[in-house]
Amino acid sequence: MLVIVLWAVSIGAAIVAGVQISSFRQAVLGSDAIARVQARWAARAGVETMIAIMEYHTDNPDPEDALAMIRDLEDNSYAELETGSFDIRHFLDGREWAGPLDEHSKANINLLSGELMNIRAMTPDVVGAITDWRDSNEDAGMLGAEKSHYQNRGKSYEPRNANFRSFAELELVAGVWPEYTRGEDWNLDGRINSNEDDGDQTWPDDKADGLLDMGWSGILTALSRSSAMAPSGLPRLNLTTATAEEVIERTGITAPQASALLAYAKTPNAKLEQLLTVPLSTLSSGGSSGAGAAGGSGTGGSGTGGSSTGRTGSKGSTGGTSGGTTGRSSGGRSTSTGGVSQAAPGDLDSAAKGRVLNECTTTEFKRPGPGKINVNTVSGEVLREVFDLNPKLVDSLLARRDAKPSGLTSLSAVLDIPGFTPTILLPLAKQLDVQSFVFTISSRGRSTTVGGESEMVVTVDRSTLPAQILMYREP
Repeated sequence: MLVIVLWAVSIGAAIVAGVQISSFRQAVLGSDAIARVQARWAARAGVETMIAIMEYHTDNPDPEDALAMIRDLEDNSYAELETGSFDIRHFLDGREWAGPLDEHSKANINLLSGELMNIRAMTPDVVGAITDWRDSNEDAGMLGAEKSHYQNRGKSYEPRNANFRSFAELELVAGVWPEYTRGEDWNLDGRINSNEDDGDQTWPDDKADGLLDMGWSGILTALSRSSAMAPSGLPRLNLTTATAEEVIERTGITAPQASALLAYAKTPNAKLEQLLTVPLSTLSSGGSSGAGAAGGSGTGGSGTGGSSTGRTGSKGSTGGTSGGTTGRSSGGRSTSTGGVSQAAPGDLDSAAKGRVLNECTTTEFKRPGPGKINVNTVSGEVLREVFDLNPKLVDSLLARRDAKPSGLTSLSAVLDIPGFTPTILLPLAKQLDVQSFVFTISSRGRSTTVGGESEMVVTVDRSTLPAQILMYREP
């Protein structure tokens, strides 16, 4: 009888122990599940915070402070919540930065052509394949690859024959390898993860140096987008249809200057960037619109082909020796035409050029296209590697930009940087702007209970209200 009792007690104890172990496991699993939910919602709180800040600055722009939104995003990139916290960071140009990644700090692959050959590990056949991927025809270039190339290799896809929609799409192009595009950033979240800084212990192989080699993803993007919005928050004024009164109201220039500007805007292939290197009076009179026209007055006698370290003269930036007086307050000197005395339009000073470049356009905006690079956030690596700019000029540009708390509020400010001659500035200006519209938010949430983590990577276009989410993923 005693044996039966002891046996029953043993069985009961075993059952109780099993129930306890099972309950403990369920509690642990439940705690982990709660932690994951808390971490995920903390990460989402970070994303929502960034979007709210972007929408506020879109609705309340400050044209005198190009970095107001950037600072606001950085200041709110980390927060402690009741059940967790979020941390938003990105890696760029060899440094880790607080806040979301500005896609306009990189070069848009859809706008590049010959510059592609400057990029490390880029070969002529890859450049040809990239070009064939995004062009609208089925004719393969000499070293390119069109539909038949992919079919012959058993691929289930073919070239888009349109712009790249994402950076990861680049890896579908013939000859492109993930090792080139991603470097150490294997999940393309723009920040260092534990497996990306541990040497050869886990994939991918990395240097374990606390830095993140992002490969081509550190200098190229397909997500930056153009917008009709000017830094003032108003739609850019189309000079091909605008009146002189509208131009004067938006830019503050004089009536003769407005008339001259409108006359130039109606000429074939008019580009406002030409104002940076060629006097308005020359452009409006049908003079040469190339950088060479500005050589004598813009580079202190060195011509446009002068040394890359030559200083752009202050007179050159406002018309210099073109004959017209500078500034908004003057209508220029008098000239005689057919016996009637007329006032030649005064050439624009640096501030007026900046307002025109910021507020006006010569093309009709129909739909968002590839975005330009923001001179206030562009990395030195992009300027050096993609555009092959002299490292000394890159350092000068970054130093001037960083010395201004409000950043560079117009491209005309670049004229005052030593070494930026018209020959150097004009082709670069076609790729630059002073504002950004698309940001990628890498928000990492963490639970305060058992330390669970969750990450969201969200790309947002703030040029419209409400802001538009272009991409969402959870690595």
